[in-house]
Amino acid sequence: MRKNKALLAISTISLSALTLAACSNNKNTNNDNQSKSVSKFAHETPVKKTKQGGTLKVALETDTPFSGIFSNELSTSDIDSQAASPGQETLFDTDDHYRITNKGPATLKLDQKANTITITVKKGVKWSDGKQVIAKDLEYPYEIIANKKTQSERYNTNIENIIGVKEYHEGKAETISGIEMPDGENGRTIVIHCKELKPGMYNSGNRYFWEAAEPYHYLKDVPFNKLKSSDKIRQKPMFFGPYQASKVVRGQSITWTPNKYYWRGKPKLDKIVTQVVASNSASQAIKSHKFDVATVIPTQWKQVKNTKNVNFISQVPLTYYYLGFKVGKWDAKQGKNVMDKNSKMNNKALRQAIGYAMNTDAVDKRYTYGIKFAIPTLIPAPFGDYFNKNEKGYSYNLKKANAILDKAGYKKKGKWRTQPNGKPLTINFAAMTGDSTREPIIQNYIQQWHKIGLNVKLTNGRLIEFNSFYDKLQNDDPKVDMFTAGWGLPSDPSPQSYYSESSILNYSRFVTPENNKLLKEIDSQKAFDHKYRVKKLHEWQTYMNKEAYNIPIDSFYQITAINDQVTGYSLKPSSSNNNHTLWYKVGYSK
Repeated sequence: MRKNKALLAISTISLSALTLAACSNNKNTNNDNQSKSVSKFAHETPVKKTKQGGTLKVALETDTPFSGIFSNELSTSDIDSQAASPGQETLFDTDDHYRITNKGPATLKLDQKANTITITVKKGVKWSDGKQVIAKDLEYPYEIIANKKTQSERYNTNIENIIGVKEYHEGKAETISGIEMPDGENGRTIVIHCKELKPGMYNSGNRYFWEAAEPYHYLKDVPFNKLKSSDKIRQKPMFFGPYQASKVVRGQSITWTPNKYYWRGKPKLDKIVTQVVASNSASQAIKSHKFDVATVIPTQWKQVKNTKNVNFISQVPLTYYYLGFKVGKWDAKQGKNVMDKNSKMNNKALRQAIGYAMNTDAVDKRYTYGIKFAIPTLIPAPFGDYFNKNEKGYSYNLKKANAILDKAGYKKKGKWRTQPNGKPLTINFAAMTGDSTREPIIQNYIQQWHKIGLNVKLTNGRLIEFNSFYDKLQNDDPKVDMFTAGWGLPSDPSPQSYYSESSILNYSRFVTPENNKLLKEIDSQKAFDHKYRVKKLHEWQTYMNKEAYNIPIDSFYQITAINDQVTGYSLKPSSSNNNHTLWYKVGYSK
């Protein structure tokens, strides 16, 4: 999962400047042209001969310290993932359609008759201490995820498809019976016995089996309940990727040096320094060439687009932002989401009206120069034919929003509408801090909802810092009625991990028989038939738009600014591992 960590300073822009509909046609045309030019950017830096040596400086754009949980099983933060990427290689490479290939550190074999998954790590894939990655290192992550003492948010019903995982999770078994190590713990193969195989298993990020390894010999003495806070995870993590973490300044920077045992070959650089930079300082950092690699914040594109001696590369990532409505709570004892039929936001008409009142297209053109763009569904277009292009989503329509509320009995009493039962209606809206445009964007949406008579207020009266924001969502803070957040998706389109009854990441807490049915069909045996799976994913997108428990807002062109002396950096799925560039290829040109 990905969490957007950009901090927004309080803006001094006047409220009158937030009337986005007043943007001129010329300005919007300009923005459209800019987004079209960005869409034509290459996905990788020009190929050049590479020299050995040099220090590469990488910007990590966030306004709060990174949490530094350098474990795929225990972290859910994309910022941690970005920080760890020079070392944190996973087991599989993919093609450009996110299908697993056997070109990475391990090979994959599915046996539909036997319902087994066989993963074999290649000989010579070694941890940075020189020890071969072994079968126990492949099995151990399942213990980390499934052991309740780690409190891993990665545990869900997907992984319960592995025989014995649920029993281990519930403390009824000391081992996971469905994971076999045919050559012993020191071998290189595990065989995973499943209740059934799933169609998404051919794609990376499917969440039915795990794609990371952990150094059991290094971590085995750390109790599960202390693993997340251990220095072996936070200060001195061990990886089998091209670089090893030689120095961690907690929350601020990581210095990487080559893993001399790296299996693909010798990395090109002497050192990589990944350092935090504040969102508001990102554009200046790019213009002053403070960093060799830096992601461009969409709202800052205008400031950086003419920077010299930089190559801009781009892609549309598997990422989107959405508006969610709290309609229930997480029941930890039952391990599932439970709907509250009396929840304030458990009225489809109210949710739909809120969606139609959002002027997302105008916001994105005004503040991001067309780099961000409105989306119609919760399955992004990069998923190809799984994306339902016939869905229109929630385009701006105040007249329709008002009509929906009127029909549903949300009557106006003075300035504000009341609930259908006549009681006052106040909606508490939680939104994260971010760059300098965040405050005006959020205030704009609140104004739009005020226009249809809804008394929407910011939770705690202000934007909320990243860690506090997700703490409120995860713990179902009663002061949050609706919220805006984002997902960076795995490369399989199944929505199971984020919207199922058993997913703790289903922050809206909605549960319906129809959603359960559709999610089951999307990942069923029938869904090995591509056309059937496409059909069911289209039906799910239509259903989600109709019910509006989570309303899609927008996505963006991810632009990266690269020093023009750097080569080997790519955003193409086939040239990356775990959605990160293959760092051993990156170096300075001769």
